[in-house]
Amino acid sequence: MILIIGVSLVLIGIVLIFGEKIGLGRLPGDIYVQRGNFTFFFPIVSSLLISILLTIILRILRR
Repeated sequence: MILIIGVSLVLIGIVLIFGEKIGLGRLPGDIYVQRGNFTFFFPIVSSLLISILLTIILRILRR
């Protein structure tokens, strides 16, 4: 269990560091609205992609 948590934290760190370089957060389908003082950003496609990747990785580790 501790190993899985450690690997997950490492993967999250890698995604945070390299996410901007690979375009994560700026994918088609991510919602970005900017009007005057108001900015709304909801990275729905990026979130789905990260969720799918983590699900696959965790299923592989459980075997």
